[in-house]
Amino acid sequence: MNAVTDPISGLKLVELSHRWGYNAPTWPGFDDIKIHKVVNHAKHGVMTQIYKATMHVSTHVNAPLHLVQGGMGVGKLPLDNFFGNGAVLDIPKGKWELVTKRDLENAKPKVREHDIVVIVTGWHRHYADSKEYFGYAPGLSADAAQWLVDRKVKLVAVDTAAVDHPLATSLAPHRNGPQIKYLAPEYLAETGRQVLDDFPDWNIAHKTLLGAGIPTIENVGGDVDSVLGKRCTFHAMPWNWGEGDACVVRFVAMLDDSGKCRIESGNNK
Repeated sequence: MNAVTDPISGLKLVELSHRWGYNAPTWPGFDDIKIHKVVNHAKHGVMTQIYKATMHVSTHVNAPLHLVQGGMGVGKLPLDNFFGNGAVLDIPKGKWELVTKRDLENAKPKVREHDIVVIVTGWHRHYADSKEYFGYAPGLSADAAQWLVDRKVKLVAVDTAAVDHPLATSLAPHRNGPQIKYLAPEYLAETGRQVLDDFPDWNIAHKTLLGAGIPTIENVGGDVDSVLGKRCTFHAMPWNWGEGDACVVRFVAMLDDSGKCRIESGNNK
């Protein structure tokens, strides 16, 4: 397992994030991250950087406000949504496949109420500024999203650029699209079907989850392969930004082989 072990507690910490920074892959239609130094070590003896970027880059959390008018921003969501136990589900998927309700029902370990659920399709291995990663990815079906809502999970994370299937987003002929103009013609050539016949609803999985108050994390990566099929404790605190539709997070899985780790009681005696 690729993990860092804390020498005091014995906790194993596993990186589940892609790197953030210059040249990080961005959603088609969004500007690149722009970073520059306003002062530097050679001239000023100190370094300070300024950046301009959408928050929907690299591993990030989406708040209900992202797709629900009047919904909560990242800084207003309960902190316990972003810390707790859950499951890493190994659900391999190929080009344009859907993660379905049946996939979730059959996955191991079983999803429990109030879990943090990490869905790994294997698509994180394609992470790049590429048509494969963004345009050909799998995504959650509407019934899969509703199944997670019915299980009362508290956060859903995916190893793709979007919770939804790319053909149910603005990458295809939906609202503000198509951002990738060749997707619909390719889908028609491969399947003989029109995109809007098979994916009539825009961002349906995302709207189902966010509408139920369940935040989502996209672009899970790092060493997630090392915790496939495991129950873990997760940490991914968002910014204290009440009006934020999304923000970058450092997503970490924690494991305690001994089962003896405890946090401080707060008692100073």
